[in-house]
Amino acid sequence: MGQEQRLVADLVVERLRAWGVRRLFGHSGDGINPVLGALRRAGEELEFVQARHEENAALMAVGHAKYTGEVGVVLSTQGPGAVHLLNGLYDAKLDSVPVVAVVGQQQRTVLGAEYQQGIDLQTLFGDATGYVQTVLAAEHAPTVLDRAFRTALATRQPCAVVLPHDVQQLPAPDPLPQEHGVIVSVPERRRPRVLPQLEDLRQAAEVLNASRRPALLVGQGARHAGEQVRAVAERLGAGVTTSLLGKPWVDERLPTSAGVMGHLGTSASATVLSECDALLIVGSNDPWTEFYPPPGRARTVQVDLDPRHLGNRYPVEVGLPGDAAETLEALLPLLDPPADDTWRRRVTGAVARWRSLAERRAALPAQPLNPELVVRELSRRLPADAQVSVDVGSITYWYARHLTLPPGVQAHLSSTLASMGSALPYGIAAKLADPSRPLVALAGDGAVQMNGVAELITVAGLWRRWADPRFVVCVLNNGDLAEVTWEQREMEGDPRFGASQRLPDFPYARYADLLGLRGLRVDDPADLPAAWDAALSADRPVVLEAVVDPEVPLLPPFPAGEQKLEQVRSALAQDGDAGERALRLLEEQARQERELG
Repeated sequence: MGQEQRLVADLVVERLRAWGVRRLFGHSGDGINPVLGALRRAGEELEFVQARHEENAALMAVGHAKYTGEVGVVLSTQGPGAVHLLNGLYDAKLDSVPVVAVVGQQQRTVLGAEYQQGIDLQTLFGDATGYVQTVLAAEHAPTVLDRAFRTALATRQPCAVVLPHDVQQLPAPDPLPQEHGVIVSVPERRRPRVLPQLEDLRQAAEVLNASRRPALLVGQGARHAGEQVRAVAERLGAGVTTSLLGKPWVDERLPTSAGVMGHLGTSASATVLSECDALLIVGSNDPWTEFYPPPGRARTVQVDLDPRHLGNRYPVEVGLPGDAAETLEALLPLLDPPADDTWRRRVTGAVARWRSLAERRAALPAQPLNPELVVRELSRRLPADAQVSVDVGSITYWYARHLTLPPGVQAHLSSTLASMGSALPYGIAAKLADPSRPLVALAGDGAVQMNGVAELITVAGLWRRWADPRFVVCVLNNGDLAEVTWEQREMEGDPRFGASQRLPDFPYARYADLLGLRGLRVDDPADLPAAWDAALSADRPVVLEAVVDPEVPLLPPFPAGEQKLEQVRSALAQDGDAGERALRLLEEQARQERELG
């Protein structure tokens, strides 16, 4: 077959470029070799980023979508490579971001024949994606690719295109014939303007204007609506809480910003949500329904681009299907200011008490470092142009409660799926999308052992071409799967199960040195500020290994946390002497909550 012949594989690469794709993530394999050849022939038009594992490549695609707002694209071979993608695809599905997976497959003549690596990919991807289709002919390829991208963008879901090996090698039709059974498709989509009906806006305003204690719950749907959220909150005199995904889109420096809601949130958010009599939910589908106001307590208005989310988590009186920024812009003139500032003073008081409590918690002595202090020290010096990636585990609590993001600083994590190991893949995707900005990845040792150690190899292979070499991986090393340990105590009343929870020792900082990066290990609170300063000013990526105390409690904000105390105490008593320090820290945190609550 002559090199000059244009194949379906070349058409696939051209179509990706036509959809604006600049970079895709993946790992090679024979099932996708023709597309890899087409990528080579395309030269620098489309960058291929090799991950160490297909799951990480899929998480990189999710990270790219979250940081850029574009479609993330992942490339994989068939069989085990395709199976490995599932975690990333479900991450995209549950957090509502657009991803397209291009996946190889055995040739058409052996499908369903129990052939090597023969997996029914239509079935495999059926639940994980909003659209999956196997390309069955050369004329079929443009339509399937276009539909995958349109669906991903329109529904904010992952989609999958399955490419049998022999189809990739077929001559590309040029042009497509206009005949029965052939669909001529083009890569075209424009963003619609979505606004609620005026009467619905008026009804929503009536609900909010009748309240004396209004609150906002802001999610990732407010990504482009920060100014409008602030204006509406100020007009109503409302307290503002966020979902975990909504945290980057609200200015948490404001005196009425109560922080993240839910199990890993703040006591201020618990106060605001438990006492409000009206709730405006903006672009949030947060699942922590037990932390919403008790049903019937708060009249509720919800704004969401996806009408399927309206009333999905809480009894909503008025649902407003629409873009968050434009809907709030239209709603604002209809809103009345409060008659007095009684509620606002209640909110600002709760926020001030939480901030004092958070500072005192971070200052509690621990052995050797308090993990809350590690993140709090970063908050004081996080660059204004940084990007942040966050892993799943106890680090998520400290991020939610202690890291104040400067306006414009994005932070992302696997929120709804809560998949460990996302910080490094997300961080790499963010850095590649904008190499001029410093990146800080926050992770626990369990997540780094799961896949972060492998992706540090990827960082070592990429960093020299970055305009700004700063890429700081902060590893909280406590030798324990701490979040699960505390969940067992809180939810089951069980003590730590060492065989399940303890982690093998690993020299994270020294491993970074071996890779040609820089490793910093800190185990003294007095050295922590200098360590962060050194990491954030280094001439290469840094692994900052912070040796932290696994016994620092992960307790929900009061009053929910207070209801868990007795069960946690019982579990710690079963730990015997090993649980004494955790119990002392728990009682001190509870005392502080009551004192400042």
